Amino acid sequence: MAQAKAKQDNTVKLQVAAARQEESGHGIARVPKSTLARLGVTEGDVIEIVGKRSTPARVLLAYPEDEGLEVIRLDGLQRANADVGSGDHVEVRSVESRPATRVVFAPAQREMRLQGPAEALRRNFFERPLLAGDLVATAGQQQVRDMPPQVARMFNAPAYALTQIRLMVVATTPKGIVHIDENTEVELREEYEEARDSRADVNYDDVGGMGDTIRQLREMVELPLRYPELFTRLGVDPPKGVLLHGPPGTGKTRLARAVANESDAHFITINGPEIMGSAYGESERRLREVFEDAAANAPSIIFIDEIDSIAPKRSNVQGEAEKRLVAQLLTLMDGLHARSNVVVIAATNRPDAIDEALRRPGRFDREIIVGVPDEKGRREIIGIHTRGMPLAKDVDLDELSRTSHGFVGADLAALAREAAIEAVRRIMPQLDLEAQTIPPEVLENLSVTRNDFVEALKRVQPSAMREVMVQVPNIGWDDVGGVPEAEERLREGIELPLKHADAFHRLGIRPAKGFLLYGPPGTGKTLLAKAVAKESEANFISIKSSDLLSKWYGESEQQISRLFARARQVAPCVIFIDEIDSLVPARGSGANEPQVTGRVVNTILAEMDGLEELQSVILIGATNRPGLVDPAIMRPGRLDELIYVGTPNVAGRVQILGIHTAKMPLAKDVDLKAIAAQTERFTGADLEDVVRRAGLNAIRRSGAKVKVVSAEDFDAALKDSRATVTAEMEAEYGKMKGELKMRAMAVPQIGFLAPGMVEPIRPKKHG
Repeated sequence: MAQAKAKQDNTVKLQVAAARQEESGHGIARVPKSTLARLGVTEGDVIEIVGKRSTPARVLLAYPEDEGLEVIRLDGLQRANADVGSGDHVEVRSVESRPATRVVFAPAQREMRLQGPAEALRRNFFERPLLAGDLVATAGQQQVRDMPPQVARMFNAPAYALTQIRLMVVATTPKGIVHIDENTEVELREEYEEARDSRADVNYDDVGGMGDTIRQLREMVELPLRYPELFTRLGVDPPKGVLLHGPPGTGKTRLARAVANESDAHFITINGPEIMGSAYGESERRLREVFEDAAANAPSIIFIDEIDSIAPKRSNVQGEAEKRLVAQLLTLMDGLHARSNVVVIAATNRPDAIDEALRRPGRFDREIIVGVPDEKGRREIIGIHTRGMPLAKDVDLDELSRTSHGFVGADLAALAREAAIEAVRRIMPQLDLEAQTIPPEVLENLSVTRNDFVEALKRVQPSAMREVMVQVPNIGWDDVGGVPEAEERLREGIELPLKHADAFHRLGIRPAKGFLLYGPPGTGKTLLAKAVAKESEANFISIKSSDLLSKWYGESEQQISRLFARARQVAPCVIFIDEIDSLVPARGSGANEPQVTGRVVNTILAEMDGLEELQSVILIGATNRPGLVDPAIMRPGRLDELIYVGTPNVAGRVQILGIHTAKMPLAKDVDLKAIAAQTERFTGADLEDVVRRAGLNAIRRSGAKVKVVSAEDFDAALKDSRATVTAEMEAEYGKMKGELKMRAMAVPQIGFLAPGMVEPIRPKKHG
């Protein structure tokens, strides 16, 4: 007994750090090997973590990068249960966990009602150490890495929820630290029980893909709130405000809530329009009351969502009420009353619409961009939204993160929800709609498959692309024939850099920014662009020139800038402009040339090769009149590759005919090679027309009951068809191939001035 007491008194002090995303909700703590030795415990044993409160966890060895550091890795729920934040210190000691005879759970969220078999909870929390008053979560099916096999069995319980569910441990018998075993009676209460506090509503574990942003925000917000004496000692004022800006759905509001919960601060939310009052001075009074409440309950965070709606540029608004409200906010942020321990966080997706007086040090000291997540960030976010989801074995979250280019957090949440709905739709026939409950065996077999996510991807598109008419290409390389050289060059120029970017970095070269597909009409230029977008797993924006041109001064240039800005947000992205010669014609080509043409060309040139570099955004232009395109856009660095898409040869024509007759029942006497030999200079569109006419001839010959298309039908079709490309046109394009590169290299430096148009400057004669 004395020996056991000595073991319990042996405590170690460690600094708290955040655990990996995939370990959230598993109830584990990671500590260095030296700590395991000092505590006299092995991996899988139970420890007690003592902050302002106590909470138990199963201990595992630290991550390799933490070895030698005196840190303990805890997830957001454990930090809330111990009432500590990242950077705080806790005491750790070994404890004995007793088997529970009874454990009572209840939903931790007020709006949630739960019903379900207690057996599901027993499996979820089997051998998990529990303490009355703690918040716990169903762990889901994400595997914890670096875990010894003898410990792994404790964490392999399947989840029965389509989303992660947070529960409150209401009571345990006996009291103290216990664990669930085969004999434990588990009870689930249907409705919310009053929680200890609401700090674990959202924490850093619930915010993915923004590690750097969290670090910046913590040093701006957590440090002044928790350690104001640091700034007093340094003799500087703590930061007063942080402005979060970025595209909608990236997690700005969620991040602000997580910071408030993790820093244990009083959190006040102002949703822009709700502060506005109808009476004179009412809006300003409401704003003053918010700041007074924050000061009275310091440390406090005031979060102003959609700040552009209450603090617009005063020069752009007509109403006096809006101007007074902006002035009041300026006064409150650095005016008469010195504030202590109050930080203002504002969020907007239109930073340029905010009054510039707010955007200076002393008010919003730092502006943090919450951008579109990269592949690693998307993997973290998908992991968060599928934590409690029963995933089938064929679901690869890494593959999902690769194919969801341009998705923000809200899009990925919608993707997980749509996949779940798809899974429910699949089991609907097994449900008795008149029954009040779902049979346990149906729930047990319910899982979300890879196909559910594939179907969900068809319905969910990146929110930044909603304003653009996005065409998701369904055409692959198998649907394109007769253009092997163009196909190979596009694959090298687009697929290779997008899929193997590291090879380009290693060699220190940049990928091509743009491609010009030119050739006779009907040769498959548009088809090629669609295929390359699908095969490279990139977003695809197809734009017609007429969509970008406007009669209003400056509107066309703005449309082009918006198009490129949106493409950057959802990169990797392919922008396809068909008939590009009408959008970027050669400048200075005629006296009657409209001024807007020159401005549009200049804007596209600046976007492609300006100060703001294009990252993973590729422009493909298509034209059958390349001689009319401005030569400045055809130089290396803009449209790097000029690809000729000509008429197919015999082998190419056989391939195209094979594609168009794939679903056509052909008679045995149809010889595609013979048809290809008779169709010299026929383009892909011409060959499609031949196949269509042959089908019509078959219907005309045999009526609606036609079963096959014969060689006779094709012969009749060939008599009615002709090649749209003449020998002269082919020769002209052949001659053009060499000239285009020369034109791009020989762009005049001073406009298109003919000799004699500029008069020499002569010195004036003095009297």
